[in-house]
Amino acid sequence: MTKTKLTEILQKRSIQYTEVGKWGKYLRGVWEREFAEAISSDERGKIYMDHFLWHIFSYEKVEAYEKDHARQAFDKEAKDSVYVFYQHLDLAYLIENAKDTIAEDFKDEQDIYIVNTEFQWTYVNTHESACGPYFYHKTSTTALLKNDL
Repeated sequence: MTKTKLTEILQKRSIQYTEVGKWGKYLRGVWEREFAEAISSDERGKIYMDHFLWHIFSYEKVEAYEKDHARQAFDKEAKDSVYVFYQHLDLAYLIENAKDTIAEDFKDEQDIYIVNTEFQWTYVNTHESACGPYFYHKTSTTALLKNDL
């Protein structure tokens, strides 16, 4: 298993995870299909999605929680099984009992994506302090959720 800062944090917090080989590329493809399906190929090029998938949020093509609202929404979300993967690495993890994971666990990770295994919601921590983190849930409207935070 690959030892990273994240795996050290998960181990210290007794959160069980499994390294899922080189699934990063596959998971990025599914993430793009599931969360950016309404964005045209031309528009994807204009927002440099080939560099960072999270540009759908920073370029406001998809409305998402940002900063503290994103952290709070992620912390409140019911989390069963989640995938954790990176923008530029093929390294990925599966956390099958993720209920105890919180945004703080991922704060030092750059360009990391956390998504439930059904791809209904995602939490993204970027490498840019001015961008993100972001939390997006397919079935909830951001306006309604912000009232709950």
